[in-house]
Amino acid sequence: MTNEPAHGNPELLKELLHYQMPFGKYKGHLIRSLPMSYLEWFVQKGFPTGKLGMLLQTMYEIKLNGLEYLLDGVRRSL
Repeated sequence: MTNEPAHGNPELLKELLHYQMPFGKYKGHLIRSLPMSYLEWFVQKGFPTGKLGMLLQTMYEIKLNGLEYLLDGVRRSL
């Protein structure tokens, strides 16, 4: 993904709270609310390039590893 330190990037998590899917079946939905099946489709077909791809891949990893609580913690700290 990126060369972030091992503790992660809290700014990236903040973006996941508000970033909307810009196209496709889930256009306008928050990336954090996308179903796992949609994220898995990107795993198979390839994530988009750039920031969107990075956010989608991060959300996939968060959901895959049961780490959604990280987003809840960031939301409470705002």
